[in-house]
Amino acid sequence: MAMEITQILLAAQSADAKVRTDAESNLTQFRDQNLPSFLLSLSVELSNEGKPMESRRLAGIVLKNSLDAKEASRKEHLVQQWLTIDSSFKSQIKNLLLSTLGSSVQDAIHTAAQVIAKIASIEIPRKEWPELIGSLLVNMTQPHRPASLKQATLETLGYVCEEISHRDLVQDEVNSILTAVVQGMNVTEQNPAVRLAAVRALYNALDFAQTNFENEMERNYIMKVICEAAVAKEAEIRQAAYECLVSIASTYYEVLDPYMQTIFELTSNAVKGDQEAVALQAVEFWSSICDEEIELQEYEAPNSEDSTASHSHFIEKALPTLVPMLLETLLKQDEDQDQEDGIWNLAMAGGTCLGLIARTVGDAVVPLVMPFVEANILKPEWRSREAATYAFGSIIEGPSIEKLSPMVNAGLDFLLNAMNDVNSHVKDTTAWTLSRIFELLHNPATGFTVITPSNLQRIVVVLLQSIKDAPHVAEKVCAAIYYLAQGYEDAGPSSSQLTPFLPDLVGCLIATADRTDGSDSKLRSSAYETLNEVVRCSNLTETSGIIAQLLPVIMTKLGQTVELQIITSDDRERQGDLQASLCGVIQVIIQKLSSDDGTKPIIIQAADQIMMLFLKVFACRCSTVHEEAMLAIGALAYATGPEFAKYMPEFYKYLEMGLQNFEEYQVCAISVGVVGDISRALEDKVLPYCDGIMTHLLKDLSSSELHRSVKPPIFSCFGDIALAIGENFEKYINYALPMMQSAAEVCAQIDNSDEEMVDYGNQLRRSIFEAYSGILQGFQNSKSDLLMPHAPHLLQFIEVVAKDHHRDEGVTKAAVAVLGDIADALGSNVKTLYKDRALCMEFLNECLQSDDEQLKETAVWTQGMIGRVCG
Repeated sequence: MAMEITQILLAAQSADAKVRTDAESNLTQFRDQNLPSFLLSLSVELSNEGKPMESRRLAGIVLKNSLDAKEASRKEHLVQQWLTIDSSFKSQIKNLLLSTLGSSVQDAIHTAAQVIAKIASIEIPRKEWPELIGSLLVNMTQPHRPASLKQATLETLGYVCEEISHRDLVQDEVNSILTAVVQGMNVTEQNPAVRLAAVRALYNALDFAQTNFENEMERNYIMKVICEAAVAKEAEIRQAAYECLVSIASTYYEVLDPYMQTIFELTSNAVKGDQEAVALQAVEFWSSICDEEIELQEYEAPNSEDSTASHSHFIEKALPTLVPMLLETLLKQDEDQDQEDGIWNLAMAGGTCLGLIARTVGDAVVPLVMPFVEANILKPEWRSREAATYAFGSIIEGPSIEKLSPMVNAGLDFLLNAMNDVNSHVKDTTAWTLSRIFELLHNPATGFTVITPSNLQRIVVVLLQSIKDAPHVAEKVCAAIYYLAQGYEDAGPSSSQLTPFLPDLVGCLIATADRTDGSDSKLRSSAYETLNEVVRCSNLTETSGIIAQLLPVIMTKLGQTVELQIITSDDRERQGDLQASLCGVIQVIIQKLSSDDGTKPIIIQAADQIMMLFLKVFACRCSTVHEEAMLAIGALAYATGPEFAKYMPEFYKYLEMGLQNFEEYQVCAISVGVVGDISRALEDKVLPYCDGIMTHLLKDLSSSELHRSVKPPIFSCFGDIALAIGENFEKYINYALPMMQSAAEVCAQIDNSDEEMVDYGNQLRRSIFEAYSGILQGFQNSKSDLLMPHAPHLLQFIEVVAKDHHRDEGVTKAAVAVLGDIADALGSNVKTLYKDRALCMEFLNECLQSDDEQLKETAVWTQGMIGRVCG
């Protein structure tokens, strides 16, 4: 039975806070006491043309939020609630929603369309509401239905297709939807709003159209209608048509050949003369084609017969006309494009596409771009100089070093001079281009770099001068310094080249981080990230003194953040960001100095003060800081070893908070990693904290709320704890091993067609093996017989993994190591088990023949262990 709720909905939007709060609590009470009646009342309100628009709008929003939520566990709860409602109520609600599509109020139609799609997403996969598609299509096929109803219906079909999977509909339903949608797109459709809704619906229905795209006649018709829509009078329709083409480029690349000439002409005209929103999508089409062709090239077998069967080389064929078209877009910059974050315009889209083309065709792009660069680089108009620099920077990834190095060597001095250009856009793009050159063409470890001892000083001087420029330029300069330093990592004697400049670089980066004019940009975090890289990649024997002097400077800064006056939430956020950056720098310094026995004492001496600072930072309660401080504490535990035990009584409560933080699951994952670091550092001194830690870890594993990505690190953590406390892990065996076994079963059921799930399955299996490995080694010297009952299951798990072609190298290494750990820990007890495991032996032989030296080494050790047991 529906209830009159107009006044409550209006009151819930009142300017008076008390009236608003009372109304909200009335709505909550109604929902909790009688959900079916509550949802029905909302539907009645939404569908009633006599009600005020304000109450109808809110009714629709509340209705939608009663069926869907962003958070997975909340969404699942709402779905279950809907499924338990009596079908007569559900039927009334659905009929009211369908009738709302005929409303004269656009807001009501729009909300009803979304709510119908949310219900469809619950019911259609469960084979409920089979009549939905049919009843929507009636609106399209019956004569004399108003245009507004057709538009509403197409919008609804689009939302439904977005919400459900193509596996949820039979082909006849797909055909009917496509027929209705394509009919609505046709040039004969007089109403532009209907046509626009149809094009947008097609965009959402493209995934469903696989069978239709395989049929040449149907495909030709769909493509014809899209191409006609791409030249419609209305810009919104043209834009939506290009969005369809972008999607088709990635979904149906292999059937595009017959249409490419037409599409080239359409996109070319759009880029040259259409409104920016349309032109952007036209460029995006070519970027999507590049993405497809780059992927095809990565998977091609170089000498196989059919390597180019599905590769149509569209970019290569269009190159002579496509590149000049994109170069023209580079001259269409916005005056304020550098100052605004997240801005996207035609010049940026064109440069991005040019970069993708360079990666697709390599050397062939260079002779097409360089004449443009040379013709524009010296022109008095800033747009020409900026466009030339952008074009140059865009093609640095893709072509061979042989092709690039002569022009980069010739142009480097020019670019350094251009950092003094009168125009800030030119300086911004020049700094970005220098960072690209240092990232991609400066790697002394491989023997190739455009930076030499003779030009390095000039480069550093220019960068240190330019970092004082406007914040947006300084930010790009930070990136250039970052990649300059990174190039010297693992560069042997070459890394000494940067050492003389280190004090100036460190001083300048700290000064940049302290700038107050960069508060709206990412300048401060960029400066600190760059400082981290400079420290990380420096030559420790030569720079340990500089790094040791940097530590108290950063610690003082971190200490000052705790004293900051916090009044607003913005103050809190700024404090958190600054603390996170400073904790990150301290972490890198700890790792650098503790990596050598000669400099480790510097960290051990400062450890008490460092830890005290971290504890103060935790007291500020901010999740981003929590992550960075946790990571730094992991590094400190590694550096101080068993001495870290003295910090545990105070630190443990924050570690517990991290392990229980389901909301910010990254914090939880990092906290799990720190438990591993602490276990390795403290060994059996971690024992007093293990009951609490294991309780939290087991709870985390059982939780449906916690993000699945945290679960693999938890299994690895079991291994670290078992290794640290040895036979004392016995009391956790009956809880941990069943969890590991059920996770192993989950791995066997993973959908191998979903790439993301395959990756997750590999992470999960590797971590289960790491857990077994730690437990087996921990129990090796005593009580190993406790693990004997679990050995058959573990060997069976190894066999299942051995048969799986989707396993990655990490899983293979972990599996073969555990195969040896079983023999090493359980000895002659497992002799008979190995005898029946031909598949395990085949797997071992496969590993023995691997080209990967590390894998081979582990396999040889495993062979020795099994030989000792079975010999």
